Amino acid sequence: MKHLIDLNADAGESFGRWRLGDDAAVIPQVTSVNVACGWHAGDPATMRRSIELARDHGVALGAHPGLPDLAGFGRRAMTLAPGEAADACLYQYGALRGIADSLGTPVTHIKPHGAFYGLTIREPGVTDAISDAVQALPGDVLLVLLAGPTADRALARNPRIAREAFADLDYDDEGHIIIEPDPQPKDPQACARQMLDILRGEVTSVRGKTIPVDADTVCIHGDRPNAPEIARVIREQLAEHQVEIAPIHEVLAARG
Repeated sequence: MKHLIDLNADAGESFGRWRLGDDAAVIPQVTSVNVACGWHAGDPATMRRSIELARDHGVALGAHPGLPDLAGFGRRAMTLAPGEAADACLYQYGALRGIADSLGTPVTHIKPHGAFYGLTIREPGVTDAISDAVQALPGDVLLVLLAGPTADRALARNPRIAREAFADLDYDDEGHIIIEPDPQPKDPQACARQMLDILRGEVTSVRGKTIPVDADTVCIHGDRPNAPEIARVIREQLAEHQVEIAPIHEVLAARG
């Protein structure tokens, strides 16, 4: 079993007066956070609040670019050419970084959201274009992609790739995550068990197939109604099994 892992959360997904997720309860319990950048969710004030929470709790800050689909929360299918996908990532990263720079907080990683994340799984050209765009950024900005063939492909051209698995999503027999249009509460103990399975190098699909997985970071979703409880139970189980958590870049550095 791995004894060092990053625990990340998708957050910053409120919009104006519409509140989604409890960032104040979730962000302090994770080591990296992916903040929505205004296309699928989020707005400048929400971004600022999320950045401040990450800064104040020593949580690594990442951009969470989505498709331009506020009404559908970025989970509806949309087609982007590879170059368009790369530019969408850079544009939204720049929006988050503008606010983060004013607060003295670095943006350490980029992770596509929802249907955008799905594009990287289904469209190799999109994966290549985004990988190249992130690699061209100054500094050591990481790109977070699904552990397995998607991340492996990106690693062949960009060494700054973090491989991700999910504690609160189901997997199909192909090793792909099953996106929920409307996330409901999930059994925290089941999420913790899946987290431990990932640390052992595997997940079980909804049809019972064992799928190998080698992850650097594991995600929970801040928009799930009981996300704070899921995070708390996962932390308890990790401590019981003597597993330490650290931000993505620290995990990768420790693994060389």
